Amino acid sequence: MFGLGVQEIMLILLIAVFFFGGEKLPEMARGLGKGVRELKRAMEEPSEDDKHQERAPMERHGSTNNVVK
Repeated sequence: MFGLGVQEIMLILLIAVFFFGGEKLPEMARGLGKGVRELKRAMEEPSEDDKHQERAPMERHGSTNNVVK
């Protein structure tokens, strides 16, 4: 996992507990999990620009019949 061994991970967790306290860490992990979930969801869904580009050709095609001479 990123070239980190068990000892390095334990040291990082120990430092995190020292800085943030034991009560704050689960809250931070929950927020991080929600952020990762939202990122995955956003990557799977097409963007608003893509949705607009799909609709645009249909709108242009429909408007050619309404030309006033």
